[in-house]
Amino acid sequence: MNEALFSQIALYVCLTALIVWMGYIVWDLAKKSQAGRFGTIALFTILGAGVVGFIIKTILVEVMQL
Repeated sequence: MNEALFSQIALYVCLTALIVWMGYIVWDLAKKSQAGRFGTIALFTILGAGVVGFIIKTILVEVMQL
């Protein structure tokens, strides 16, 4: 395994773990603030939009490089 392959695998594993951890933080924030159903949905929608944007950007960069 060369350094480039290791870096790529580590990036995907650590990025996935970070996204899951951020989801837990949003859920915990909604629970501790007693946001209710609508507030929790709003938190996940608004704060999750950044994650979705990052994923879409990554996919578009890969598609455009083909």
